[in-house]
Amino acid sequence: QIRLVESGGGLVQAGDSLSLSCATSGLTFRAASMGWFRQAPGKGREFVAAIKWSGRNTTYADSVKGRFTISRDNNEMTVSLVMNNLKPEDTAVYYCAAKHSIATLTAPDEYDYWGQGTQVTVSS
Repeated sequence: QIRLVESGGGLVQAGDSLSLSCATSGLTFRAASMGWFRQAPGKGREFVAAIKWSGRNTTYADSVKGRFTISRDNNEMTVSLVMNNLKPEDTAVYYCAAKHSIATLTAPDEYDYWGQGTQVTVSS
């Protein structure tokens, strides 16, 4: 059984930092492309960042480029998202996603497996 479990969300003020983590089990993690998405109330699921199986290639949404950093630990089978200089518009439920693929994937429907999400709230 494949499981993805996010942690690290919370309530912070604008300008603060947060680090999200996604622990996985059941995946062939070294062969999986991993991504982070977010969904704000009343909006669709939005791409945030993705990282290839090797960890050498990353892709970011323009709205988070320069502020967020995605990374992975293939030994621990985890993927992280460090979020700096948070803004109120970053408020959303953040989801970890996975697919056994060599590609960098940026669309929600390209992923096969999802976590339950973790809430990030940024106050102004």
